[in-house]
Amino acid sequence: MHSSREFHTSSYSANEAACVEVSEGAETLVRDTRNRTAGHLGFPSGEWTAVLRVLRLAR
Repeated sequence: MHSSREFHTSSYSANEAACVEVSEGAETLVRDTRNRTAGHLGFPSGEWTAVLRVLRLAR
């Protein structure tokens, strides 16, 4: 269970009510800000780093 993990939104989020939140660690957790009780997706930290790298290149 990950209930004690702290989640945060991106500093790029203009409207914090319409984004995702993440909690980094050995496993990065991602959840919907509007529907936090629906759970989260988990990614190994290396995979999450790869996702961010691709998104930065796409800008």
